[in-house]
Amino acid sequence: MNYKPYTSPSKRPANIRRPSIKRPAADEWQPLKLNKVIAFIALVFVLLGLIFTYSSSTFESTAYFKRQLIFDLIGIGAALFLSQTFDRLIKMKFLQPHYLIGYTWILLIVVLVFSREQANVHRWIDLKIFKLQPSEIAKMTLVIYIADYLESYAGKLANNYKLLIKPILIAGITMGLILLEKDFGTPTLMGGVFGIMLIVAGARLKHLCVPVLALLPLAIHQLFFVGYRRSRIFSFLNPFASEGSTGYQLVQSFLAVGSGGWFGKGLGNSELKLQYLPAAHTDFIFSVMCEEIGMFVLLIVGGFCWLLICGISLAKLAKTYFRALVILGLTSTICLQAFFNMAMAIGLLPTKGIALPFFSYGGSSVIMTLAMIGIILNMAAIDSAPTPRRHDITTYKQRRI
Repeated sequence: MNYKPYTSPSKRPANIRRPSIKRPAADEWQPLKLNKVIAFIALVFVLLGLIFTYSSSTFESTAYFKRQLIFDLIGIGAALFLSQTFDRLIKMKFLQPHYLIGYTWILLIVVLVFSREQANVHRWIDLKIFKLQPSEIAKMTLVIYIADYLESYAGKLANNYKLLIKPILIAGITMGLILLEKDFGTPTLMGGVFGIMLIVAGARLKHLCVPVLALLPLAIHQLFFVGYRRSRIFSFLNPFASEGSTGYQLVQSFLAVGSGGWFGKGLGNSELKLQYLPAAHTDFIFSVMCEEIGMFVLLIVGGFCWLLICGISLAKLAKTYFRALVILGLTSTICLQAFFNMAMAIGLLPTKGIALPFFSYGGSSVIMTLAMIGIILNMAAIDSAPTPRRHDITTYKQRRI
């Protein structure tokens, strides 16, 4: 056999070069690597939500299913878009957090002044193709604004209570506008998330007690001196005493949950949805789920717990206050809303028009929930992105969360 003689690198012809490896340019866009667990939970919930939307609807199941499918597709598109671009969009001048909260206020004022009253409330802007609910947008934009503000004063809140005045005023105005829509549940949810974010950012509990005590008379007035809310409180304490009036919905929910037994009646076999349980495909869809699949509904409860744990873990790993607080705030918003809805369905909380995320029928709710998921995925993916997407990362040891 003929072997070619070995040629040292120094004696090789100058025109022979090693194959070059193409590296992406510094400003070249590259897709972010998304968290698979969060994406998986969201996708499973979307699919299950479609199934139960069809199953819980009585006589217009196909129509509700088709509309919900369209809303889900729009929401998934928004989630995919935001998961790749939110970190850059938020840096645009007209999309900065203080502009977002301003746009939200405009929508909340529009819905109060110009929208038609539906079911004695003003909550939706009729866009013909679907009804926009600005309070759903407010849940997201308030979290983004508060996270941006708290990042600017990280580590200073504990020693200077005056820094809490501005975020409390902004949150108070936002929640106040929603309260004027005759919606007490959403401001309560937003207030809980707001408090969590302040505590995590370093605010002292004694400083937060002052605004809480200041708002206590307003809360008492809204709960016990507004007729229909007072009736809900009393019917919550003893629903069977007012079974034919204010306690009717809760009693029917009890019957749905209890009649499902251990293993449920099977998908589509709910009896209480047949014009007995009001809002069976929206606010009380969890009751129908209990009736149809029984104790297997605990898997869905576990899914929301899993989502919350993942969100907290990702927030702890974030390298900036802004990303940590956005992930924590949005995850808390989705999961606390789910827990509120489920607790209401089984009688642990008074009845309130709060949707079950991913499951309840409704365009604004499902689109904004999926948009929040997209932002969470984006914030969590930044740290694993190539260097150009990480230019604003602070030193890990400087984190105080």
